[in-house]
Amino acid sequence: MAAFLLGAVLLIVQPQIVPSRSAINFKAETSPQSVQRELLKKTSQKNDFKENIHSNGSCRQLPQTIIIGVRKGGTRALLEMLSLHPDIAAAESEVHFFDWEDHYRNGLQWYINQMPFSYPHQITVEKTPAYFTSPKVPERVYNMNQSMRLLLILRDPSERVLSDYTQVFYNHMQKHKPYPSIEQFLIKDGELNVDYKAINRSLYYIHMQNWLKYFPLDRIHIVDGDKLIKDPFPEIEKVERFLKLSPQINASNFYFNKTKGFYCLRDSGRERCLHESKGRAHPQVDTRLLEKLHEYFHEPNKKFFELVGRTFDWHSFVAS
Repeated sequence: MAAFLLGAVLLIVQPQIVPSRSAINFKAETSPQSVQRELLKKTSQKNDFKENIHSNGSCRQLPQTIIIGVRKGGTRALLEMLSLHPDIAAAESEVHFFDWEDHYRNGLQWYINQMPFSYPHQITVEKTPAYFTSPKVPERVYNMNQSMRLLLILRDPSERVLSDYTQVFYNHMQKHKPYPSIEQFLIKDGELNVDYKAINRSLYYIHMQNWLKYFPLDRIHIVDGDKLIKDPFPEIEKVERFLKLSPQINASNFYFNKTKGFYCLRDSGRERCLHESKGRAHPQVDTRLLEKLHEYFHEPNKKFFELVGRTFDWHSFVAS
């Protein structure tokens, strides 16, 4: 009797965990709705999800698409543009569920609570650019849903490094805190400082290899961030096709704002632009230092092109 009672107590207090890869084995084309039902059965009781159902028939649900990165690649612009589609319901802020341990320990119920209310015909999307470079994230996303469609937006690696620095620099300036020049980060003992985190984030092939261990290439759509800035409509058309959305976004949804120097959005007569923090000018960098940066990324870029089977118009060092 004592043994029986002890076993019952242990069963009650056993913590909930996110299902492991072996615990859920979905077929490649399993529907998002069935994926969610199975996950919810394993993580909580039915009554716990009443707060996620609205009287108008909408509900919070696990995302069927995640914008996984890359940082300073244009993830916010991509999400805002994609939100023009009526069949998209986007989470407003970066969730950091899979890469922050204190969030991940909260489980799927917490994750669902961060999602917007959406209708059954809509696709829920969240974006957290840090996912792409976080080693644990690919497996964790796979364990949740191996049918997930992933969006990855990339820019020229050298330009991304400069944007990375610029964001941190301005964050310090707003807080009236001093911040070193970019040269102090890029140069160490007279050589390029390859330990600089911003450089590591631009080694796309390393991080892509990790994702391809869990998701086939046809589940990861790569958006050309440089083209999205210059001519957004063709890139968004490709995203619509990848997500199997009806073609609802058109060229008239975009207009070039000469004052800001980049494209803004027009939706049902309402115009809106990205936050003023977007499109900031990069710091002036010595030409020789830029050449060092381009030279360093030449081989990693080549490996990435081979890995994904396509090329991008990025700087490539050419010896004179």
